[in-house]
Amino acid sequence: MSSMSLAQDQRNELLFVGFNQDYGCFACGTDNGFRIYNVDPFRETFRRIFPNGGIGIVEMLFRTNLVALVGGGRNPRFPPNKVMIWDDHQNRCVGELSFRSEVKAVKLRRDRVVVVLTTKIYVYRFVDLHLQDQMSTLPNPRGLVALSPDNNNTVLACPGINKGSVRVELYDSRKSTLIPAHESELAQMALNLDGTRLATASDKGTLVRVFDTYSGELLQELRRGMDRAEIYSLAFNASSTFVACSSCKGTVHIFAVGAEGGNGSGEGGGGGGGKQGTRSDSGAWSSSAAMGGTGGAGAGGEEVKNATSGLSFMRSLLPQVTPRYFASEWSFAQVRGLEARTVVAFGVRDHTLICVGADGTYLVSNFASGGEAERVSYKKLVSHQSLHLHNPKRPSLPEIAMGDVVGMPTPFKLCDRTLTSLVLIGMQN
Repeated sequence: MSSMSLAQDQRNELLFVGFNQDYGCFACGTDNGFRIYNVDPFRETFRRIFPNGGIGIVEMLFRTNLVALVGGGRNPRFPPNKVMIWDDHQNRCVGELSFRSEVKAVKLRRDRVVVVLTTKIYVYRFVDLHLQDQMSTLPNPRGLVALSPDNNNTVLACPGINKGSVRVELYDSRKSTLIPAHESELAQMALNLDGTRLATASDKGTLVRVFDTYSGELLQELRRGMDRAEIYSLAFNASSTFVACSSCKGTVHIFAVGAEGGNGSGEGGGGGGGKQGTRSDSGAWSSSAAMGGTGGAGAGGEEVKNATSGLSFMRSLLPQVTPRYFASEWSFAQVRGLEARTVVAFGVRDHTLICVGADGTYLVSNFASGGEAERVSYKKLVSHQSLHLHNPKRPSLPEIAMGDVVGMPTPFKLCDRTLTSLVLIGMQN
């Protein structure tokens, strides 16, 4: 997931940080509203101030004026058991979903709204908020869920009803896949952009596993380290050639996906990997990024591979005796020295990684050469004074961020109001 809720920890300057679906923007929830930042070039795009309360979840819909809000902090703007669909063009809520328990996470795509509670997940049609699906999960206090933004593939991944398992719903194919991803509890999960690959980590925090969402096959097992760690965030790059993992150790690990074609050394998966993507009878599931041995691309376009142990050759000679540790793939590159909880995403430029910290820090690093990544840019998003500034000089969204209209079809009724027209207004870069 490329978002993190911080509302339960009052030591943080922010209540929430989350990237939009294409990683081009990210939103921050604060004690008095929310802010949107553009990634490249980096700048604050706009802010919305609510003098009477905080925002604990801000889920963007690409670069449109529609966001999903959930109240949070010491004085929530909205009840924590409600999801408010906020239209910043109209400066009001145009939709509301109420539940009997606290909302843990919200995910959006152009045709779906997904709401996560502690033991339930609800899927709604965006245009009229009609309930489309619901599913039960194990207790999910982290609000784990992943939703592909691709218009051609509607894929949702969430915890299953067994410890360490992941349920993958392939709505376009009308197929469900149950993946026994880990033996211990899930800590994080992420889908790639087209929904064909799933990355998972458990609460042990030592391994990241990559699966094919259609078949459930284990394609690759990646080692973060040997000691336990809390995993904060997982993210694929746009071409699915790298996956990044942030943890409580203060280091982000970047792995080349497919560099060895999948070692198949973990439980719950096959051995070879090396697929070009699973394809259904309709042909809808051909993958845009091959997992089979190509890996990522380095600074000069050459193939990159993850680090391995110098004794990895013994695994093939003595597979029943040699510990799996020796066959592990270690990260291709690392970003070190992070001091706070961190959510990560890949930048628009090749081989760049963006880290946003709970302490309001923004870091861009270049990992093209592998090893220790080069720090390119460092910013401080917020200060204590600006968090409580009720009348900022910067204008809000309707004044500075209006772009081309991209229509949303059909009138619909939300919050007891019939809207004869609702448009999505793209924000300027």
